[in-house]
Amino acid sequence: MTGTEDEILTLDEVAAFLKTGKRTAYRLAQKGEIPAFKLGGTWRFRRSELDSWIAESINKMKPEAE
Repeated sequence: MTGTEDEILTLDEVAAFLKTGKRTAYRLAQKGEIPAFKLGGTWRFRRSELDSWIAESINKMKPEAE
């Protein structure tokens, strides 16, 4: 893993990364819809897990070949 992949992001950084609002990112984390963990009562996100989550989400959206 490179330093970027292992990077820990804050809620604000994840909202910017996902190009969504801070409240939306918070709600997704709270519901367990995105990979996140709490550290000292604040949400934190591992960049590599978010990248994997995005890739999986994209693959789920692709129609299966018939």
